[in-house]
Amino acid sequence: MKRRDFIKTSSMAGIGAGITFLNFPVFGKNAPSNKLVLGVMGVNSRGNWLAQCAAKLPGAEIGYICDVEDGAIAKGLKAVAGAQARTPTVIKDIRKLLEQKDFDALFVAAPDHWHAPAAIMATAAGKHVYVEKPCAHNPQEGEWLVAAAKKYNRQVQMGNQRRSWPNLQQAIKEIKEDKVLGKIYYGRGWYVNNRKPIGIGQKIPVPSTLDWNLWQGPAPRSEYLDNIVHYNWHWRWNWGTSETCNNATHELDCLRWFMDVDFPTKVTSAGGRYAYPKDDWETPDTQTLNFEFEGGKAIAWEGRSCSPFELENSGRGFALFGEHGSLYNSGGDSYKLVDLKGKVIKEVKQAANPDQSVTNTVSPAGEFYDAIHINNFLESIRGNATLNSEINIGYRSTLLCLLGNIAQRTGRVLHTDPKNGHILNDKEAMKLWQREYEKGWTPKV
Repeated sequence: MKRRDFIKTSSMAGIGAGITFLNFPVFGKNAPSNKLVLGVMGVNSRGNWLAQCAAKLPGAEIGYICDVEDGAIAKGLKAVAGAQARTPTVIKDIRKLLEQKDFDALFVAAPDHWHAPAAIMATAAGKHVYVEKPCAHNPQEGEWLVAAAKKYNRQVQMGNQRRSWPNLQQAIKEIKEDKVLGKIYYGRGWYVNNRKPIGIGQKIPVPSTLDWNLWQGPAPRSEYLDNIVHYNWHWRWNWGTSETCNNATHELDCLRWFMDVDFPTKVTSAGGRYAYPKDDWETPDTQTLNFEFEGGKAIAWEGRSCSPFELENSGRGFALFGEHGSLYNSGGDSYKLVDLKGKVIKEVKQAANPDQSVTNTVSPAGEFYDAIHINNFLESIRGNATLNSEINIGYRSTLLCLLGNIAQRTGRVLHTDPKNGHILNDKEAMKLWQREYEKGWTPKV
C-alpha cells in the first residue's frame, strides 16, 4: 500500500468512530507508509525530552536535529539513540533544515524568541509544527502564527499538554456536561519556585561551540554575556517572556478551558524583581495577574520565582470556584471536587502507572504525560484525530500571559477587546503588541 493511500484509508476508518479528520500528505520517503519523520529544533533541555518521547512512539522517527550549540547537539543525539536505529542528521541552521523535503513535522523548543518565527517558517515550508509554549514572544507573532497555520493548511499544536491528560479530560466532562459546579465565576492559578540570582553577566568571547549570531536569530543583536545561555535568557525581555509565559501558560490555559473564556476585557499586573534586585534578571520574580471576562467571570494567577512557599499544598496548580462548589488541581493529572461546606465529594489522583495503550509505549509516567500530547499531534497529521490544542487555542492562552507582561511593563490597567484581545485606547501599551526584529528576520505570512 502506498503511503498516501494509507493515510486516506486510516482517515476513512475514522468515520465510523465519529472522528473528525483532515488529510495531509506526509513526505518521509524512506519510511514505512505510516511512519512520520520529524525534526527537532532546540535540544538542550525541553526539546531533548520531546525528541526522546517522540522517538519511542510507534510510527515516528527523529530524522533531524537542529541546534546551534555543540553540547546540546550531543545531548539530543544521545536522547534518541536508545529509541531508534537511525542516527538523526544534524543541521544547525533552521533555514537549511527547512529546505529538506524528507521530513513531515518540526518540533520547536528553542528559546522563546524563536518559537513563532520558526513555526511560521516551517508551515511555509510545508511542515506541520509542534511548538513549545509560549507559542509567541509577543501578541503579533501569535496572530501571524494562527494565520500561517490557516494559510498553509498545516497542523500546528502548542505544548500545553494538559489538554491531553485523561483525568483532566474527565473533569472537563463533569464541569461542562454534568455541571457539577454550576456556573464557574472565578479561577485561580499559581506557580512557585526557588530560583537563584543570575548575577551580573561578564563580556567574554563567544565560545567556539556556540553560533551566537544564529542563536539570536530574529532578535535584535546583543553582545554575548556569560550568564545567558542556556537558561537565563528566560528572564531577559529580548529573548524571554518571564515566568508568566514560562509557567503560567499551563494553569491559565486550564482555567480558560474549564471556564470557557477566550479574550478578557480587563488586565492588571502587580509585582517586580524583588528577591534579588541587583542582577541581570529583568522580568518579575514576583507577580500577580488579574483578568476580567464578559459574563461575570474572573481569573487570577500568582507567581513567585524565588520563594518556594506552596499554595494549597502544591508548588503549582489551579482552582475553580462555582455556584455548587470548587475544583482543585495540584499541578498534575488529578483533581478533587469540594462542596460548599468544604467536604471533598470526589478525588481523582494521577495514575502511578497510566494506561499506555494510547501510545503503545512502556515508559515512565512523566514521559507518558508528554507522549500522549505528542501522539495526538502525530495522529492528527495522519488524519486519525483532531488536535487537542490547535494553535488558535494555544495562542489565546499565551495571549493572557503576554497581556499580563504588557500590563506589568507599562504599569497600566489594560482594557481589551473581548473579540480579539487587542488593547483599547492605549497607544503606548500597543507598542508592546509587537517587537523589533533583526534585519532580514521579520516573520512573513
